[in-house]
Amino acid sequence: MLDTNRFEEFISQYPIYEYRVLDAAEIQVRERVRTICKQECERYGTTWACPPAVGTLEECAARIHSYKSGIFFSSVAEVSDLMNMEEMLSTRDAHEQLTCEVAEFLKGEGFETFTLSTESCDLCEHCAYLDGKPCRFPEKMHPCLESYGVVANELVEKHSMEYNLGGNTILWFSLVLFR
Repeated sequence: MLDTNRFEEFISQYPIYEYRVLDAAEIQVRERVRTICKQECERYGTTWACPPAVGTLEECAARIHSYKSGIFFSSVAEVSDLMNMEEMLSTRDAHEQLTCEVAEFLKGEGFETFTLSTESCDLCEHCAYLDGKPCRFPEKMHPCLESYGVVANELVEKHSMEYNLGGNTILWFSLVLFR
């Protein structure tokens, strides 16, 4: 069981905007997210962090539900122009580092973790998936929430979190599952 006092003490050191501890059984996966991935995302079929490499929707749901709990959290970034995709994506690294810190804390508390985070993995310039080879960094690669069929705004609404702060502000979301 997560010691919430220790977690509160840990989390207070980081720029996490909001977080909730979830029961993993409540997390639903949606086919519609996969449809959007397939039809609209240029990364579909090109990386170990995206469908179809992450498995079927049923396999993704089974993996999520094999964990007891999850910490779903957000961090804030500000940009000069939300339409500038390059600038927006440049703020993602800080959130990814924060995500790794949360997972490492949980591992240090004796938990096994699995992390779903933002966008698609970009650790390698050329993903080994394209060559039919295993992921070079499976311990560092975090599939995105959407690749697993998780709709972030459903969790946000269910747990009364902020999804849009307005202006030129971005909220990044991650989910670290643990057991």
